[in-house]
Amino acid sequence: MTPSRTRISKAVIPAAGLGTRFLPATKATPKEMLPVVDKPAIQYVVEEAVTAGLSDVLMVTGRNKRPLEDHFDRNYELEEALRRKKDESRLARVQESSDLATMHYVRQGDPRGLGHAVLCAAPHVGDQPFAVLLGDDLIDPRDPLLARMIETQETHGGSVVALMEVDPAQIHLYGCAAVKTTDAEDVVRVTDLVEKPDVADAPSNLAIIGRYVLDPAVFDVLRTTEPGRGGEIQLTDALQTLAANETVGGPVHGVVFQGRRYDTGDRGDYLRAIVRLACEREDLGPDFRAWLHRYVTEEM
Repeated sequence: MTPSRTRISKAVIPAAGLGTRFLPATKATPKEMLPVVDKPAIQYVVEEAVTAGLSDVLMVTGRNKRPLEDHFDRNYELEEALRRKKDESRLARVQESSDLATMHYVRQGDPRGLGHAVLCAAPHVGDQPFAVLLGDDLIDPRDPLLARMIETQETHGGSVVALMEVDPAQIHLYGCAAVKTTDAEDVVRVTDLVEKPDVADAPSNLAIIGRYVLDPAVFDVLRTTEPGRGGEIQLTDALQTLAANETVGGPVHGVVFQGRRYDTGDRGDYLRAIVRLACEREDLGPDFRAWLHRYVTEEM
């Protein structure tokens, strides 16, 4: 198959989940708006897409997600108040989110799984390859995973998933890939995918994490994909179809990621992400690290 030469410019961010693991904090606040230091988690994800060259961002939302749209819109009253105070630093930070990308929104309506959320993006994406970024996964900006995935898709065509080695005992929490090696050390050919397998049935310890670069052929597959695990339409099931028959939409490759990732959908990892990113900030890090050292050595 001839690899796709269409330059990828569109990103899709599914953000319709209820955030039940963070209740009661997410009762009235979207989980994507929970702060990681002083920015909501979702802003890190949009920034990652923009850094990879994806300036057109579609967010798939649901009920009670209006704050997401407000965050990436202008707030003229707040901006004017900051101008009157001559607080240029905070003004720039407020305006940053509204100037990041061209933002679009569509509601999923009926929460029928990740595959269904991606399918909601079909009218916007059209016949172009596109990226999908899950809002729960934060990738450290010093580890350009998405750019590497786009490069791999442009080389091989088809679709590309992000993979990461996990403890085999944890593989039942993820989609899991069976793979073959390629000439590139960090790129594998995906031959099969299983959504949240039992440990004994897992084909590897390579877990799918929340980044995808997809051929638009995935939409036709999703339209005929029956609900799978959990009664939801699983993106993993559609990708399994593409991996099994590349004439449908090209091969499926995986980029094996060994960088820094934070799962902000997990309460413990969310806290670790805040601590790690705060420690590395020039404005917060020195004082915070000193306090953290005292707390660990003296109070623990």
